[in-house]
Formats: sequence, structure tokens, C-alpha cells
Amino acid sequence: MPISRLGLVVHGGRPEAVSGAHTVREWCTRHGIGCAEIDVWQGQGSRRSAHEEMQAAGSPDLIVTLGGDGTFLRGARIAAHNNIQVLGVDLGKVGFLTEIPITDVEQALDAVHAGRSECEERMTLTMRASKLLEIPTDTEQILCYGRGPALPPPQPRPSLAEDDTWGIALDVTALNDVVVEKLARDHQVSVGVYISGRLLASYSADGVIVATPTGSTAYSFAVGGPVLSPRMRAVIFTPVAPHMTFNRTVVADGDEPISLRLLPHSGRAAVSVDGQPRGILEPGDWIEVAAAPLPLRLVRLAPANFYGRLRERMRLTDAPATAADGGAAPLFRPTSPVPDDIRHLRLPPPPHMP
Repeated sequence: MPISRLGLVVHGGRPEAVSGAHTVREWCTRHGIGCAEIDVWQGQGSRRSAHEEMQAAGSPDLIVTLGGDGTFLRGARIAAHNNIQVLGVDLGKVGFLTEIPITDVEQALDAVHAGRSECEERMTLTMRASKLLEIPTDTEQILCYGRGPALPPPQPRPSLAEDDTWGIALDVTALNDVVVEKLARDHQVSVGVYISGRLLASYSADGVIVATPTGSTAYSFAVGGPVLSPRMRAVIFTPVAPHMTFNRTVVADGDEPISLRLLPHSGRAAVSVDGQPRGILEPGDWIEVAAAPLPLRLVRLAPANFYGRLRERMRLTDAPATAADGGAAPLFRPTSPVPDDIRHLRLPPPPHMP
């Protein structure tokens, strides 16, 4: 994929990210490629939408993020919204989304520019709601304390006509999760949960999470949810500290939407998308979270090793039981041809391949 223009999302508070951004700019200069900063603060006390960010950056055809998973999510929000690829540069912290070590960023850009990279697709989520979401000014100060102003309120998707019977289709993209959680410490969220239009249960909880397989290692995991392969198409529902016996995660198919309605006796609730506050729900309001039509497109230079990263990031090598097995995995993978009965499976490359 020849690059004509590149957008940068940089964590300005990390010196290695700032240094890496300088390296990327120099690479762009040498190759005659335009480069622009995107998803940055605009003026004092306001932020731009994904569409505005793309326009301000001159509509790049590749986004490069330098920072942690939070920085990557900022870039992914814009990339998925515009169906372009994103390359995450790894700064060595606990994270699952970034791909390329910062020391290899120039080689990675060379590979992408020369067409030697692959594209991995990740499922994303979008949302419908009973009303347009917004955050009152006094509440925004509490929700966004310490992290700057909120993103602009989600607007209706321009390609879809508004139909009150189906709710308002919001221009929202989530790579990790959509979370509905209580605003006040002494008022829990009471919510009816529907999967594919049928009631599952009513919950009284600190919050509820609807996540993608990519987001299964984020907030959902932290409250006891399962780890799913990011290659799956599934929607994960996980309650947060529910006051009921049934406190398990439910994994729905990728084409089964999950609807959340605040019950009449519920406290007010905040809606966040990938950790960013996006609106407030009152009792009687509802949102529906479902798989988005378009996935996020990640740049990959080699086959992804999700389970190796899981082992590393979760420090599974520190478990005492690991001392019992230090050898290679059985069967996977000899250098001989793959047998017919397992040829359809996704296998690691032969040992002589990277």
C-alpha cells in the first residue's frame, strides 16, 4: 500500500513517543510523504470529532499511533470511522493493541509503503439510542476530571435517515467496549438487558459492559470476563458488581445486538465508549450496541501472536507451573506438509519462518 499522506497520533507526555514521532516525520520527509498531527486538542476546552480530525489532517491514508493502548484507541476511532489502516507502535507497556517496537518503526513504514504488510480486521461496535446523547456541563467536569474535555456529543449517522421507531443511529465506533455505569456512589444502575430483542435479565449493578473480542482483555477482563480470540465475531456482556446471584458473562454471536434500558427506579448512568464519556442516560432511556458494518483495519507485518502476547502481558511465565513444561508445543509445528485433516485450521508458521 503506497502511502501518500500519513497521520500521527502521539502521546505527548511520553518522551519515547515524542522521539518516535520525530523519526516518523523524518521518514516522511525523505519519501516526499505528507505528515500531519491528528486527534489533538483544538483550542482551549474543546475537542474535534473524527470527521473534523480527518479533514484537519488532510485525509491521510494511514494513521500511526505512538503511545499506549489509550493512544491507539484514539487513532483507531478515527481510522475505523474513515475505513483506513492504522499502525500501532509499541512502547513496551502492558497493552494488546500496538504492534511494532519503536526501534523498528522506519522498517515498518518501509514495508507498508512497499506493499509488504498485511491487513488484519477487528470487529467494532456501534450504537443506537432512544435520544441524542450529551453530557451536561456540570457533569462533564466530574466525568472528565484530570483528562481534559469530553469528545463532542455523538451525532446521527449521516447516511441513515432518522426513524424514531428504531431509535437514533449514532455516529459511534468502539474497538474495545461500550460501558453504562452509575454516576452516584449511592445509586446503582438498574438496567434491563435484551439480546436480539429478547429479555435476558434485569440487573442492579455498578455498571454493565458490552465488549468486542478485542476488548475482552480490557475492562471486561478486569471484572472477571473471559478472554476471547480477537479474530472472533462476538459481543460480550459483563455486569460490574451485580447485586444478584447470576453474575456471569454472556457471549452472544456477532449478529446479536445487546440493548440496555434504564429501569424507572435506576439512578442516572454515564455512557462511555472506549473509556471516553459520551453521554448521560436517565431512567427510561435505552441504547442498543451492535457490531458495526465496517471493521478496524490493523497493519500487520507478520502473523499476529495474540496468545504469546497474552502470556507476556499477563506474566503467565511467572506461574510456578510453567517450570513443568519448557518444550515446544506438541504437533505444532513440524516442517513436513500439513495433514489433510487439519489443513483447514489456523496454524503457526513453520519454524524456519518468522
